[in-house]
Amino acid sequence: MPVIKTAQLFSCLIWAVFASLPAVATTTENTANSDTNLKSSARPNVVIIMVDDAGLMDFEPFGGEAKMPNIQNLADQGVRFTNYRTSPLCAPSRAMMLTGIDNHLTGIATIPEVLPRAHEDAPGYSMALEPGVKTIADRLRNVGYRTYMTGKWHMGSRTVAELPVSHGFDRSFILDASGADNWEQKPYMPYYLSAPWFEDDKPATLPEDFYSSKFIVDKMIDYIGEDRTSTRADKTTEAEQPFLAYLAFQAIHIPVQAPPEFTQNYAGVFDDGWHALRLQRWQKAQALGLIPKDAPLTDMPEGLRDWQALTDEERRYYSKTMMVNAGMLEAMDHHIGRLMSWLESRGELDNTLFVVTSDNGPEHNDISRRPGIGLWYATQNYHRDIATMGEKGSLVSIGPEWAAAAAAPSKLFKFYSSDGGIRVPLIFSGPNVPAATTQSSFGMVTDILPTVMDLLNLPIDSSSLDRQPLENAPEAVALTGRSLGPVIRGNSTATYGPEDVMAIETAGNVALFKGAYKLARNLPPHGDRIWRLYNIEIDPGETQDLAATEPELLRDMKAEYQNYAKTYGVQEVPEGYNSITQLNINTASKYLKNYGLGFGIAGAGLVFLILLVARKLLYKLLGKR
Repeated sequence: MPVIKTAQLFSCLIWAVFASLPAVATTTENTANSDTNLKSSARPNVVIIMVDDAGLMDFEPFGGEAKMPNIQNLADQGVRFTNYRTSPLCAPSRAMMLTGIDNHLTGIATIPEVLPRAHEDAPGYSMALEPGVKTIADRLRNVGYRTYMTGKWHMGSRTVAELPVSHGFDRSFILDASGADNWEQKPYMPYYLSAPWFEDDKPATLPEDFYSSKFIVDKMIDYIGEDRTSTRADKTTEAEQPFLAYLAFQAIHIPVQAPPEFTQNYAGVFDDGWHALRLQRWQKAQALGLIPKDAPLTDMPEGLRDWQALTDEERRYYSKTMMVNAGMLEAMDHHIGRLMSWLESRGELDNTLFVVTSDNGPEHNDISRRPGIGLWYATQNYHRDIATMGEKGSLVSIGPEWAAAAAAPSKLFKFYSSDGGIRVPLIFSGPNVPAATTQSSFGMVTDILPTVMDLLNLPIDSSSLDRQPLENAPEAVALTGRSLGPVIRGNSTATYGPEDVMAIETAGNVALFKGAYKLARNLPPHGDRIWRLYNIEIDPGETQDLAATEPELLRDMKAEYQNYAKTYGVQEVPEGYNSITQLNINTASKYLKNYGLGFGIAGAGLVFLILLVARKLLYKLLGKR
């Protein structure tokens, strides 16, 4: 049992109290022609780049302010998808991307941080890739690829069976957490006792010169380079084996951190505040064709602050947070460029297929604004100084106002099934991909695996599980996703037809798409549990609820969702469920467990009473109820 200071427990209990404030696609099988005798040396390498918490317009090729020349180059030489959806939370998105099947079939229906106790033993809620689930690494390794992963995993490390080494990856250096510090090996929030990094099947220690984006690329280059010079007995004698490289960056997840040489490039860019950025991105989205020219601008979520109501010091602070956010994206792109240059020096860049995307929309939680968090900061040597913001020791986040602006032209942000939480960028670039193409056809996160296999001209069996499916699941448990290959090659204008149904459910938040329409339900704190209906073709900002004017369509789409939920084993969240409240409960429970029940029972009641009184006094001082 880890030894943790009493002060740390006390600070976490403070955090827990105050922080509580205010598709089902029709199955298809890849039918692309394949040459079963194709030598592995002729097959393209594959690089999958997963960015964390970046919305559609955070990427420069989609209108973002951050300088991302390398990703821009990939977009210019490839296909960018502007109408692509993912899960509103990270781990389910990653599970679906790696497997091509619905998150409830992978074992990762949600994230452990917000998992209600009632779901802990339910099928599909193990919070780890379940045995027998095939990943893209499994599939490519079976046809001669070497497979590597570096960066954020967040899909289990309780046993070796949960780590990447047991899911098709030959080598891996990964973080099994929602995030961690980008400069040091330490956690970024009280839920975690440490920053759990692993190399292959063993706990690992980070180097002294660690910065996450640099290290993730350095380690990937090391793995690929080692194999290229290796004399392994299983190494092909015909030529170097092709590889799959999965780089899962921590950028731009909390904590937002970047070297100052990148942050300084954005001085003054965000000084006009979040309302101005939101308007600018909405206007730019129209100019770029991301939304119709007459699409209405969505409202800011209720309860957020007015930029003009802030003090001068507060405006300086929050403009700096977005400077660091943009700098973190640029730093990541810089290191991606190093990988590309290294591949080019080896003559392998032109024969490498790149996939670049994000796991969900912008992060809205600003833990630095929660009363009591400062004590925990102190135990971890964190600070909020403006002058050194983003550098070692700094822990900041952009907060809900910037997140809502960054998510424009879409509504809300991460955690929620509004498009601000699930509409993100997607780029394919490399062999068999036409250059300078933009596609507005609908796509899903489960489509990435079958698309990659298609572009590699590799056959893919329809079964995604080596185990027995859930009782009500389709017999074959076939891929949920479809190949976007026909659209990429120009052989089709759409992957999904007007009658196809695509659904996403995570932590009680639901999005179901059918043709031009979207059914959505969002839970508190920024939702109200009401089922709403939108025409997202003409109203991508989800400003006009059609539930009252289209009652039959609403009824039919709710029935489609009930069928989806039954088929894939979706567990309804408990009455009154709130993801932020659940996070606080899970955090307190985790710390009490690690400190020991005796200590918790003896002191928890007294501490919470003290904190409740303190909160009332604080609210009185702030003029709140």
